[in-house]
Amino acid sequence: MNLSHEEEENSLSLSKFESMLKTNKVFFFDSEEFEDIILHYMDTGRLNLAKKALKLGLEQHPRSTGLKLVQVEMLVYEDKLDIAEKLLNELYAIEPTNEEIYIQKANIHSKRDEHEKAISFLKIALKYTDDYADVYSMIGMEYLFMDNLELAKENFIKCLDEDTEDYSALYNVVYCFDFLDQNEEAIVYLNRFIDRNPYSEVAWHQLGRQYYALKNYEKAVWAFDYATLIDETFLGAYMEKAKSYEKLKQYQEAIDCYNVTLELDDPSSFVLLRVAKCYERLGNTEFALNYYLKTVHEDPLLDKGWIAITDFYIRQKNFQKALYYVNKAIGIDGDNSLYWKRFAAVNSALHFFEEAEYGYRKAFECGDINLDTFTLWTDVLQYLGEFDTAIEILLEARNVLPDEYEMEYRLAGLYFLTDDVTKGNLHLMNAMKLDSKHLNLFQELFPVVWERTEVQNTIAKFKK
Repeated sequence: MNLSHEEEENSLSLSKFESMLKTNKVFFFDSEEFEDIILHYMDTGRLNLAKKALKLGLEQHPRSTGLKLVQVEMLVYEDKLDIAEKLLNELYAIEPTNEEIYIQKANIHSKRDEHEKAISFLKIALKYTDDYADVYSMIGMEYLFMDNLELAKENFIKCLDEDTEDYSALYNVVYCFDFLDQNEEAIVYLNRFIDRNPYSEVAWHQLGRQYYALKNYEKAVWAFDYATLIDETFLGAYMEKAKSYEKLKQYQEAIDCYNVTLELDDPSSFVLLRVAKCYERLGNTEFALNYYLKTVHEDPLLDKGWIAITDFYIRQKNFQKALYYVNKAIGIDGDNSLYWKRFAAVNSALHFFEEAEYGYRKAFECGDINLDTFTLWTDVLQYLGEFDTAIEILLEARNVLPDEYEMEYRLAGLYFLTDDVTKGNLHLMNAMKLDSKHLNLFQELFPVVWERTEVQNTIAKFKK
């Protein structure tokens, strides 16, 4: 790899400095060399070396404003804000037009959560700086800290007007648009940006994401296409393009994009799972199962992979295998109510009703209070002859889900089965008042009860 002249000089300075530390010899560096060395060590988290370089630098250049400003930056980094502020005030008296003084004052106020003051100092820095982009970006970040997304967005846009290659600012602009639910406005802005920077793969990618958010998947694919044409290794763009193709039900195209990501990077369980689902939707069950198995091989602790195989076998009506895989998923996440519900449904299909009842109970204990959980659970209890328990569950469920005809018809039938005719009639009337069109549900669930004279009399009385 070829280094730029500046990078080569920095590398030589670092080598020279580290050699000096090893040999205890003292070499001379100019103040800018010291600044670069110190900032390099700070950026790489080697604070002890940064401090050594700063100490030597100030010994060789005691009047260097640049080194003192780096010292301020280090003090701010260490949260020694009062000392940093005192030093800045001394520097201000010497160089009142040095923009870095105002930037560091802003950093101090920002660290104190005094963001309005930080912004006021950054606005002064704008008067003296040549690097407008950097200062606008910092102002944008201060407004982000204050949750003022509109002004943050405005300043990040100003930053990009100065420096179109500041991708951090571009991501922040899009973040502001997203947070403000301004997808249409984001599209307008990104199109203008692309008009000026047609080869910005990041802008094309972000444009695609906006179209995706608006469910305009054709346009999303179009934008992601440009991103991948500009950068053939743009993993994220291929991934988003694949998801867009899935939404368009163009599953083979989605698979092709996912396969590119597998070539560009190590296999990802997420990608393998998506490929499996695409193959299944294409009706290629052999390839689908192969990729489902690759998913869990790649990440054996991915419960979503095991549950995907469970669902695959449920759709194939191979409930014995589905049971094996749902148990794998539960072994990883035993607090997932959806997994317990699958467990119950599979056991019901296998006529293992006691296990099914246990599954629905666990789903409820894990927080599932959906109507179908209560109805399926009590249907299993009815099959097991546990009428009183089923009634108790339904009465409790009514507190959470009142006025549900499915529960009222079940309560009516269960009370008739326990020979409580009065309550049976009461709940049957309630059910018909809520929805008489589904009276056939009562007949399907309780065919023996349906034939009873008192039941037919209640139905006839209601129809009058």
